[in-house]
Amino acid sequence: MRLDKFLADMGFGSRKEVKGFIKKGLVQVNGVVVKSDKFQVAETSDQVIFEGEQITYQKDFYYLLNKPQGVISATQDNHEETVLDLFADEDYREDLFPVGRLDKDTEGLLLITNDGLLSHQLLSPKKHVEKEYYAHVSGVMTDEDVKAFDEGLVISGDEQTLPAKLTIVSVDEAMSTSKISLVLHEGKFHQVKRMVAAVGKEVTYLKRVRMGNLYLPEDIQLGSYRQLTEEELKALRGE
Repeated sequence: MRLDKFLADMGFGSRKEVKGFIKKGLVQVNGVVVKSDKFQVAETSDQVIFEGEQITYQKDFYYLLNKPQGVISATQDNHEETVLDLFADEDYREDLFPVGRLDKDTEGLLLITNDGLLSHQLLSPKKHVEKEYYAHVSGVMTDEDVKAFDEGLVISGDEQTLPAKLTIVSVDEAMSTSKISLVLHEGKFHQVKRMVAAVGKEVTYLKRVRMGNLYLPEDIQLGSYRQLTEEELKALRGE
């Protein structure tokens, strides 16, 4: 790999910027100052030092974000705040993207990565990767609703959903409200809201708490993120 690409990939600037750093003699490879941006390095075995800091090459990045309401699941937008706008400058990379999407008013777990293969595996309709949501509902959910969800529903637009596991967490008869957990195996547009609407109720609050074997940790505040642990990444890949 070219030295300038190595440094740019690791977030030390654009290709043009890192070329300038290299020509100024700020980079060492295996203890020797290198001033050619075309110099070839072995990213996993060569020791690259930039201004005294040793750089460990990392190809793929995986972040777990607790998305707040009011933020859209996009990489950039001229009018709305995006999930990548929540990233600190030192963590931001142009190749990062959200895996799937959460509605603007939906909170919870969102995977941010630059690994296109893993994203495809998680989103492929053939894989049926489970997604679990927690929701507040206006209306009383019933055992009949549980059965209807289990059989699959016809939602708005005459779309047929796959069977989904609905669990009624609690019901407040006096306030005519419910709290539910819902596990889906697909990702139709506004699916949770449309399924609940199909049985005559309305979602008033929605949070995703799980994607596959990756759970939303309780210690990550809304709007915060962190890199996945090795254990979480293995669980997500099903290893």
